[in-house]
Amino acid sequence: MGTGKRSNKYRGDKTGGLTVDEIRGTLQDAGATAEDLDRFDEVVSRRRFFGLIGRSGAAAALLAGAGAGSEAMMQGLFGRGMIPAAWAEPADAEIPGKPDMTIHNARPVNGEFAPHLLDDPVTPSSRHFVRNNGLVPERAKKQNLQGWSLTIDGEVHQPLKLTFDQLESMRQETYRFVVECGGNGRALFDPPVRGNPWGRGAVACSEWTGVLLRDVLKEAGLKDTAVYTAHYGEDPPLKADSPPFSRGVPVDKAMMDYTMIALKMNGQPIPALHGYPVRLIIPGWIGSASQKWLNRIWIRDKVHDSKKMSGYAYRIPRYPVKPGTKPPKEDMVIATAWHIKSLITHPAEGASLRVGQTVEVRGHAWAGEDRVKKVFISTDYGVSWEKARLIKPRNRYAWYDFRASLGFDRKGYYEIWARAFDDQGQAQPFRQPWNPKGYLGNVIHRVPVLVGV
Repeated sequence: MGTGKRSNKYRGDKTGGLTVDEIRGTLQDAGATAEDLDRFDEVVSRRRFFGLIGRSGAAAALLAGAGAGSEAMMQGLFGRGMIPAAWAEPADAEIPGKPDMTIHNARPVNGEFAPHLLDDPVTPSSRHFVRNNGLVPERAKKQNLQGWSLTIDGEVHQPLKLTFDQLESMRQETYRFVVECGGNGRALFDPPVRGNPWGRGAVACSEWTGVLLRDVLKEAGLKDTAVYTAHYGEDPPLKADSPPFSRGVPVDKAMMDYTMIALKMNGQPIPALHGYPVRLIIPGWIGSASQKWLNRIWIRDKVHDSKKMSGYAYRIPRYPVKPGTKPPKEDMVIATAWHIKSLITHPAEGASLRVGQTVEVRGHAWAGEDRVKKVFISTDYGVSWEKARLIKPRNRYAWYDFRASLGFDRKGYYEIWARAFDDQGQAQPFRQPWNPKGYLGNVIHRVPVLVGV
């Protein structure tokens, strides 16, 4: 790696006046890996520099204790896109309100839950995964509505500026929705791809209450030129000079049944990590479309072209690609609806079972814009299959529960496999189709168990 363009800027006593964002920018400019940037963010957050001693002091504390001096650390490590070796392994951490969450990074907060912790038909907020691109707004932390409003503007006849009370006075609906990070399953891609190494637990099905987006857009009056929405929230970006995180959906999806401006989660005010006071739920689609901390919906006359809607961000190839290859940007299309998928929640991975014991296999299945048709279970590596009992959801876009009773008459190592099919004839693949960003992973779920061992 090169030394980075910023290396000469930090000579002498200038290092004491740096901000953490400037140090992070130096790392990024010098070609730091995504994993090292995540580790930098995690270390900064774990030590709570910002809250304890302020931003500039945080940088000084970050550099303090370097035996060779802070200037050497800036030039020799950060200026080459490297982090201290002591940071290479993650430290134990816990996010308040999220016990047992597997934390991928703490700034911004990103974490998931092991599948066996997602057994509930309705996911409690304490076990709902967290995927943040920026920082949690102060308003959300303090649960403070003062001064908040939602702006609807752009290609509308009547721009709106709605308070929370005005939204709450409109007709409310309550539905269960699967919300899933677009990168859930990324850790299962081969060859590996960059990004948060989500396993299978960046998915949840909580109960959401709010106003249908179409009711608000009808009140604003869409013009004939309306093509796409652009969503904005109050979450500050990690770097002050970065553009805000913003995504959007076609107007047709915005106007569909179930697409919601959510005001409550599981009957309570939306927790800070999940978008207080208001967020979007774009059911069936990848989670990044469901903007948190929502404060503006801009109706556009073209496809939204923010940074997170362009290039390779939240995009997949328009055709199958050879694993490990990167197609040109013009061949990438926006990732939208999820494919058919299933999750085994019981028994847990590595469970010890007895010979002759009857075991109930439990789990969930979902299918984006489609319906789940059937789920099959295998314990002999897919040679034979047993059809599971499928429990229909309360409403569209919630997950289906499935159940199957199994027994093992011999000791040894087994794998319980689940494979779901949708009403379009699509089935989960045995091997994960590859794409360069690790999106829309839906390979079959395999849970190893030990019987009589």
